[in-house]
Amino acid sequence: MIEEFAGLTAVVTGGASGIGRATAEELTARGASVAVLDLNPEEAPVGATGFLCDVGSTESVTTAIQAVVERFGGIDILVNNAGIGAQGDVAANTDDEWDRVLNVNVKSIARLSRSALPHLRASKHAAIVNTSSIAATAGLPQRVLYAASKGAIQAMTLSMAADHVREGIRVNCVNPGTANTPWIVNLLGSEEDPEAERAALNSRQPHGRMVEPNEVAQAICYLASPRNGSTAGISLAVDGGMNGLRLRPVGS
Repeated sequence: MIEEFAGLTAVVTGGASGIGRATAEELTARGASVAVLDLNPEEAPVGATGFLCDVGSTESVTTAIQAVVERFGGIDILVNNAGIGAQGDVAANTDDEWDRVLNVNVKSIARLSRSALPHLRASKHAAIVNTSSIAATAGLPQRVLYAASKGAIQAMTLSMAADHVREGIRVNCVNPGTANTPWIVNLLGSEEDPEAERAALNSRQPHGRMVEPNEVAQAICYLASPRNGSTAGISLAVDGGMNGLRLRPVGS
């Protein structure tokens, strides 16, 4: 059986941990040459090649994309996954924090996509997959800044898809529910009762647990795959039904 990504080069930002790492591993397993762009490139998974990149810096992004092209000869798939979290209501974050989060979570997608576009246009199987969040479609408490950044990503995905679909570049996004990533683990560690908070996060998903990074990776690979050439401009939820289902309370 021919691996579906054989002969293709994929760039994954934030690919040294969490959802990005799981995606880099899955793409590699399916035959892609994978470039991990990360602040910790030495932690790229086995089989992938790490490149130092600060997605919040245009200079760093430009340098990293150039290095990827020099190493692999082109780019077929771009997974815009790198991002940071934020907590609090609308009054909780300073202007500087708003600028920092929007720069890393939103403007980075413009930077990476802009830099990769000439190479994607040269590919016969070009795809961009952006990582949004359940926070873009459901009102979560104490997540205003984070939700604003993820909502922007979902809107960007639609506009990018409209701009580039006739060039043969498919653009989609994945919307994970609360995922069992290092960021969540660190967040739980700061809580007064970590186990109670973990239980609350698990129960918030209708299927009763947090989403695993490899589950999101599977969805990203679906959206990126050349086998799915008619999939463009969609937001694929991987959230255990959190966005769309309204279940009765347990025991009722």
